[in-house]
Amino acid sequence: MAGIGFRLRNLMNSESYCGLLQAYGFAGIISSGPWVLSIVGILLIGLFNTDKGYTQPFVGEFQISVTYLMAFSLLLTSPLQLMFTRFIADRVYEEKEDLVLPNLLGAILLVVIIGGVLSAIVLSSLFNGSVMYRVLMLAGFVILSVIWMVVIILSGLKAHGGILLAFLVGYGITVGASLKLSVFGVEGLLCGFVVGQGVLFFMLLYLVLRAYSSTQLIAFDFLRRDQIFLTLAATGFLYNLAIWADKLIFWFNPQTSIAIIAPLRGSELYDMPIFLAYLSILPGMATFLIRMETDFAEQYEMFYRAIKEGVPLHRISQIYDDMCQVIRRGFFEIFKVQGMTVIILLALGEPLLKWVHISPNYQILLNIDLVSVGVQVLLLAVLNLLFYFDYRRDALYLCLLFALSNILFTLLSQYMGPMFYGYGFAGAVVLSTLVGMFIISRRLDKLMYETFMLRQ
Repeated sequence: MAGIGFRLRNLMNSESYCGLLQAYGFAGIISSGPWVLSIVGILLIGLFNTDKGYTQPFVGEFQISVTYLMAFSLLLTSPLQLMFTRFIADRVYEEKEDLVLPNLLGAILLVVIIGGVLSAIVLSSLFNGSVMYRVLMLAGFVILSVIWMVVIILSGLKAHGGILLAFLVGYGITVGASLKLSVFGVEGLLCGFVVGQGVLFFMLLYLVLRAYSSTQLIAFDFLRRDQIFLTLAATGFLYNLAIWADKLIFWFNPQTSIAIIAPLRGSELYDMPIFLAYLSILPGMATFLIRMETDFAEQYEMFYRAIKEGVPLHRISQIYDDMCQVIRRGFFEIFKVQGMTVIILLALGEPLLKWVHISPNYQILLNIDLVSVGVQVLLLAVLNLLFYFDYRRDALYLCLLFALSNILFTLLSQYMGPMFYGYGFAGAVVLSTLVGMFIISRRLDKLMYETFMLRQ
């Protein structure tokens, strides 16, 4: 998250409630804004097209279409996301910011070509919908894919107000246009979504163009052999696969899903509770980003700067102890904030389900999912620390464990019956988080030894 720590520290140090709210709002938007706002937008479109408890069938077709677009655009771009983040962070550290814009445009061009070709093949060969539906799905897939790439650069921008405005305008247009065009059925709703996401993309791209300048138009330096980190590519893919594995399993199991719009299937029993639960991560993610990218980042930089400058060992040991204390405090604060959020939502579960016109029978699954996504924030904190200390192989193995355990536990939960739905994802998240915390604890215990003895 190159550059974001400095922006957040300035806001946190402003000694005003306004600055504090801006810091948490900016952190929340950067860390989980696209995902959370997309869920809110989809839910609002569904609610606004509901009359006396009856929802038009094409609304379900739209919601599952957008969900698939989100899932597969993230899976497509996931191998590139972490590698490109590393590339941008390294260039900012080297003060070669003139390379940011041309390589971003190069990454966008690459994603457009690969995503466009693959989605065109799939849509033309597997989908039986109207030509307009397939064209809109193609456009939506490509636009979402490039948005995920632009979001990588947002953390280094000073224009947090512009970023917030872009998301609000983009998703405001998405909801508004979809409502106006709902008379045209699923194609109308998809058209509104594509228009809104297109506006969001160009607003975000404008902010990047304004912040970074370059004499070069397009570059592919991030694809040079010395810039390709296969462990990061695999880690990014495995993490996103782990996030979506349980949903995909429920979608493609005929016993837990129904055909909504060929060939797309959805699981009404499973989908809505988990997506509602993901709305709860905003406070925890904002806290995670602020603590990791301000307090911890400052101690981390101080620790390695002290080693580089030859500071006496007792002083380095003191900085190391302070850094470990900051990590423990960060985990505790994330646990506290996300825990309080989960407790509040557990108490409000039934009215929340009524508000979105879902049977209260789903409350148990919603409760399981709320706890699961809360633990997932801690897992993200663990992965962030592993990346900071460049333990890429540990992060790769941890994401592999997350993906495999989610697949295995979800299949097991389906075999055991409806009473166990949701426990597969929950078990995978808890297991991966516990293993991750054990790994980071062992790594921190050996950090001083590895720093001085193994990297000579």
